[in-house]
Amino acid sequence: MPDAPAADQIRLLDVQDLDLRAQQARHRRGHLPVIVQIQELTGRLTDLDEARVASNTKVNDLKRAVQKAEDDVQTVRDRAARDTARLESGQGSAKDLQALQSELEVLSRRKEALEDIELEAMDALETAEQELASAKEQVDAISAQITELTAERDVAWREVDAELATIADERAATVAGLDAGLVALYEKLRDAQGGIGAAALAQGQCLGCRTQLNPGDLRAIENRPADAIVRCEECGRILVRDAKK
Repeated sequence: MPDAPAADQIRLLDVQDLDLRAQQARHRRGHLPVIVQIQELTGRLTDLDEARVASNTKVNDLKRAVQKAEDDVQTVRDRAARDTARLESGQGSAKDLQALQSELEVLSRRKEALEDIELEAMDALETAEQELASAKEQVDAISAQITELTAERDVAWREVDAELATIADERAATVAGLDAGLVALYEKLRDAQGGIGAAALAQGQCLGCRTQLNPGDLRAIENRPADAIVRCEECGRILVRDAKK
């Protein structure tokens, strides 16, 4: 087992504390409540935008339907106007005039039916335009909320980033001059043990895995030189003893 100055081992706990603070800050940065809000609103915005697109397509389809209905009605009106003019002129045989009269009656019924279709299309268009306006209003409102929350998130991120920068400076100062082998072992263990590579031994317990050491193991540790690097038998982390030991 390698050795490292006892004082360096004690300082290693300060490094560990700073690393945990940095880990917690990064976790906090990635799990801000506002991020969840933005994600939820973004999902709603996607759904609303799809509804807006569908409503816009429906409006365009209904506009074409209204235009067609208007054209059909106008075609019948024009035909009826020509027939009426011919009928009123009195030109043609009695049979022809009778045929014109019958056609006018058919055209009148046809015009009424087409006008009903036109009114239905216009009513449907009005409803679709209202739905489109509502969808646009909701999209704008959600977009504004996302913009506001994004600004709030960015402020929080800057605060956490400033905290991380401060922690990094403190860590660099704390780790400077520590035994290189001790630091290398610590970094290896920290990567393998979820961010904790060193833990204090307090009241017979490893504070890394919370395992209570048996009396025999404690005596063996107490008998080791102060500079000896001791590892927890349970979790493998560096066990830092009191500097007086």
